Amino acid sequence: MQEKLKTSRRDFIWNSSLLTAGAFTIPTIVPSSVFGKTAPSNQINVGMIGTGRQSVNANLKNGFLKLDNCRVIAINDVDSWRMANAEKIINDSYAKTGKSYSGVKKYDDYRDVIANKDVDAVMVSTPDHWHAPATIAAALAGKHVSMEKAFTLAPAWGKAVVEAVKAKGVTGRLDSEFRSIREMNRAVELVHNKVIGDLVEVEVGVPGELNGSALGPQPTMPVPKELNYDMWLGPAFPKPYTMQRVHEPGTIDSRPGWLRISDYCNGMITNWGAHLNDIALWGMKKEYENPVTIEGNGTFDKGIWHTISAFNVNYTFADGMKLKYKIDVPFVKFIGKEGWIRVEYPNKLTVSNDSILKFEPGKNDVSLKDTLTDKADFLRGIETGKPTLEPLEVGYNVYLLTMMGLISITLGSKLTWDQKAGLFVNDNAANAMLTHPFREKWIDKSVVDWMNKFQVYDLK
Repeated sequence: MQEKLKTSRRDFIWNSSLLTAGAFTIPTIVPSSVFGKTAPSNQINVGMIGTGRQSVNANLKNGFLKLDNCRVIAINDVDSWRMANAEKIINDSYAKTGKSYSGVKKYDDYRDVIANKDVDAVMVSTPDHWHAPATIAAALAGKHVSMEKAFTLAPAWGKAVVEAVKAKGVTGRLDSEFRSIREMNRAVELVHNKVIGDLVEVEVGVPGELNGSALGPQPTMPVPKELNYDMWLGPAFPKPYTMQRVHEPGTIDSRPGWLRISDYCNGMITNWGAHLNDIALWGMKKEYENPVTIEGNGTFDKGIWHTISAFNVNYTFADGMKLKYKIDVPFVKFIGKEGWIRVEYPNKLTVSNDSILKFEPGKNDVSLKDTLTDKADFLRGIETGKPTLEPLEVGYNVYLLTMMGLISITLGSKLTWDQKAGLFVNDNAANAMLTHPFREKWIDKSVVDWMNKFQVYDLK
């Protein structure tokens, strides 16, 4: 017993992860709620990989910096201005608490954050094309990982992420906050309690691009002195630098151009789709199930910004349930045999009959009113060893759904999916689009080898 008491906090966290890989779970870190304010020895040390707009505004200011059972101790960015900005925000935040704090450590290379033995978990908030390599590197090093949406750039990369997290037994979560929005989980709560009867069909809308019209060719520009552009490109192949390919220097308040370039992002179909389709599949109880047929149409912009700009996709599942996905306002509509429920982001809930909203869960009903925030849920998963509310496997399934639609639209054909094989039926062109070439620079060989395991498909 005395030997167990000498085990370090990080050993406790690591051991709890290994235990979850078995048939039972033993929480080895006492949840923060037991202490009221978490004892420092039980704090989870977090490293931030990427310190741009989403990282600072959503993941730091409105996330980890508000939670007492963690401490952000390390940050990384290829843009030194952004990293210095995040450093000040973090240090100022902790200074206000009056607690002893030596200051957050800055790293030019994400691999140094992962190698820091004091870091227990990382938050990956990079552009999408970096999500998979960074997350796999962290998982292989035994770090718990919360990863920004959209999941990645190609289904093969996403599969590699899921398998790496599973192989190492670490806690993983897709960082969508939508399950924590009460109106969203209230809609799911009503559906799961069959207040509208058996579910028949679901409709999902996401907003169109926010940057206006497509952008034509851009002039090549000098790389800003604060940006390591080659490392920013990372797994993507070299292209000449221009501001609209990356992000505006000296700010985190403007929307970056890479969100509309397929080298780095699949566009709004996967970006916003990660939020709303997750709510849809959650309500449908199909978080681990794929549709059997996919048929879509849409249009793409032209120029440097060339991701999909408008689309309609129809999915059918094995039990006949249908999901319709399109550009619209951000919403999910659940249609049952006895009524419908529509939830529009951020918090507008409408129903076919006012009596639906009068339902309150009883003792034996599904209740989601106490759902944690996304960051608190991630930390609780680490503390208890239990699955998070949106494990990376679920996040991958949502991403795959959106990519199926994009592939159908790109090829202009109706697709049939074999869930057991994990491939489209008799369609080499569609299956080839599940994978994607990548540049190995800035990625450790162990990660390259891991990603390559899932890059090759038998297309005979």
